[in-house]
Amino acid sequence: MNKSTPNSRISIFLSVNADSLGKYFNENDPAPLYCRQLSHGFQDYLDSAVVTAKRDTVIDYKVFCSDAINMRFLVDPLVRSIRRHFRIKQEMKEEEFRKFKKKNYILLCLSFAVVMFCQGVVPLIFNQEHRIHSMLSNALDVFSWVILWKPIDRLIFYWNPYLKEILVLNKMKNANVTVIENEQELINFHMEHVGAA
Repeated sequence: MNKSTPNSRISIFLSVNADSLGKYFNENDPAPLYCRQLSHGFQDYLDSAVVTAKRDTVIDYKVFCSDAINMRFLVDPLVRSIRRHFRIKQEMKEEEFRKFKKKNYILLCLSFAVVMFCQGVVPLIFNQEHRIHSMLSNALDVFSWVILWKPIDRLIFYWNPYLKEILVLNKMKNANVTVIENEQELINFHMEHVGAA
């Protein structure tokens, strides 16, 4: 059985240099660097880095500046763009979750109204001693369960993926950033990380 370790960690490694910045941002976006859209390739990298994230996973960014003196000033705009990107994605997912709940609660209420009508009004049309009353009553019971099943099923079982994705987006938005300024620090971090695993 595969058990996740408590407080598992995912470190997302970024490199800030003259070549890498062009890959991080949408090259057609004329906005200032800290407001630019992220490139699709970079978004895919960030999304694939957290595919295995669980609710208790700690996510952080490790930013390596190969030329710390000249490139350190670019770390803040990059991090601000990443945080902005995940803030917008989180807001969109929260809105989608609100619509999901609203739609299913409305469907549940309409289903209850139809069931109440079918169980309360329709049987009054036929006399209870009549044979069709028994058949109609059984058919209405089955119809009631069928019409109520979908909204109840969705409200019980389909909300968890929304909450997990919102939580992961929030962690990506608020992740801690560590700047690694030389190769020795990077090697030391990798050795600690390999030793801990």
